[in-house]
Amino acid sequence: MQNPGLSTENVERNLIITLLKLTTRESVSHELINKEAKIPAILGRELLQRLQQASLLYVRKGIIEVDSFKRLELALRAMGLGADPENVSRFLRWQEFEGMAAVIFERNRYVVHRNLRFRHAGHRHEIDVVACRKPFVVCLDCKHWHHGVHASVLRDIVAEQVKRTMALGECVRNSAVEIECSLWDEVQMIPAVLSLTVGTVRFLSDVPIVSVLQFQDFLVELPANAASLEHFSVMTCNFQNRLPCNRQDRIET
Repeated sequence: MQNPGLSTENVERNLIITLLKLTTRESVSHELINKEAKIPAILGRELLQRLQQASLLYVRKGIIEVDSFKRLELALRAMGLGADPENVSRFLRWQEFEGMAAVIFERNRYVVHRNLRFRHAGHRHEIDVVACRKPFVVCLDCKHWHHGVHASVLRDIVAEQVKRTMALGECVRNSAVEIECSLWDEVQMIPAVLSLTVGTVRFLSDVPIVSVLQFQDFLVELPANAASLEHFSVMTCNFQNRLPCNRQDRIET
């Protein structure tokens, strides 16, 4: 019998966290989920059926299968039910977190480049996710934090992301990197940091620090807010080819 002190929401939250814990690398049985979550079999089956109806998992012959994106959706559902984000994030793989950012971008009609590597001024750079939707190019640094970050560390993270974004902008301007925005005349490069948890700092030096929970709203509001964010306007070769060549052209901030 269910403990009368536990609400259905609490039980579902604990069940989801157990699912995340046990499906890190493989599928798992009903019995093991119920045992680990410490809930009656009938209640466990009912909650799993509810999650299946919500398309958050797949059940076949008593075996539960959850792909990477569904695991992230389950993590967000658990947090919506009051789970501690730091506790939830312990059971997420880095690639899953980064993958969710890419999917959210794609759902908002951005063309996505993941783990973009390039060279600039003799240095190698890599940006976790670069997403293009004219005229914006969002350069995202995905931080899978399990705990709070000291202000000085956060400043360094933001400063490095700004440098990477500026370097990519120079490469796009000179056609040294071929990505979706290379075909545009003008580009607005926007550095940003994405985290799983909701921090107390939302902006640092006008660079947005956005949680996954807020990311959809951030993208919807981006056209209206872009001018107030740190950004770099870049004229690409497509634009420059229509004008007299000026080797002093540079990224405008």
